[in-house]
Amino acid sequence: MHMADALISPAVGGTMLAVTAGVAAYSAKKVQNDMDESKIPLMGVMGAFVFTAQMINFSIPGTGSSGHLGGGMLLAILLGPYAGFLTMASILLIQALFFGDGGLLAYGCNVFNLGFYTCFVAYPFIYKKFVRKGINPRNIFAGSMVSSVVGLQLGAFSVVVETLLSGKTELPFGQFLLFMLPIHLAIGVIEGLATAAIVTFIWKARPEILERAVVGETLRGVPIKKVMVGLAVVTVIVGGLLSWFASANPDGLEWSIERVAGTAELESASGIHRIFSEIQNRVAFLPDYGFKTVEDDTAGQPVEEDESSWPSVDAGTSVSGIVGGAITLVLTVILGWIINVSRKRKSKATKAVA
Repeated sequence: MHMADALISPAVGGTMLAVTAGVAAYSAKKVQNDMDESKIPLMGVMGAFVFTAQMINFSIPGTGSSGHLGGGMLLAILLGPYAGFLTMASILLIQALFFGDGGLLAYGCNVFNLGFYTCFVAYPFIYKKFVRKGINPRNIFAGSMVSSVVGLQLGAFSVVVETLLSGKTELPFGQFLLFMLPIHLAIGVIEGLATAAIVTFIWKARPEILERAVVGETLRGVPIKKVMVGLAVVTVIVGGLLSWFASANPDGLEWSIERVAGTAELESASGIHRIFSEIQNRVAFLPDYGFKTVEDDTAGQPVEEDESSWPSVDAGTSVSGIVGGAITLVLTVILGWIINVSRKRKSKATKAVA
């Protein structure tokens, strides 16, 4: 559900960038309360894992569409809502800048749609209600399933509203909504199953991670090395190998746009759109998760790949998965380190005044 710049107007894009920046600043301030050195690497590994997981589109039977793991609920459950939101913002920034996945102008919309509803609506008001009487496989499954579906439905609805406010007449509100919500309901169910499976596995390996995330406590003293090593290994396998098996079908958003507008590629004629497109084309060194070609530089768009074979064994895809995961890990760790240093300085200043 990565929106392209062509779907939104500069006014909507700018507004959502400002809103997302405000939520990120608030999250950075709040996350200082439960941030410590032990949580920083977990943020990095989880960010890398979700990055690679989003590369794997799974087919939705009988529709000709596909979906992928959003990861917002998974991040919120394991890291808490504030660290989860910041990690999602890091993932989407790397995807937009270096892989051309999601527009730069639409970056605020994408972070809000995939991160805000899961971290600040579905997680506190749905998931936590299921586990407040105890964290166990049954409650994890129920909470993950319902919260994932609700979070994705809210995100899909938000996409429709953003296109409406952007004046996209090619996508009438009612008709677009009738395609977006059902297809993302199916995607949400699969995401719920995947989220429940991953969370249950981690709960069995190290239940303290989930228990402390729910109450907003630090991970100080909790041995999480084995969990992080396991996630790192899975990340390399997913990004380097399993990404070859991604469905070639359009994702739920592209599929819905094509059903309503007759094409998945809408035109954007404004100068601001062209500026952002040119920036993205110059910065993205692995566009569309593959090696850059001459056609990419001359036309400004990735060339269409041959989708006749499956799995699509491609070195460019493997490199993209591993490199993208590594960049996400580094960026997220740096972000966590900055927040932690800020917390320590603030604590020292408070003690000095006292």
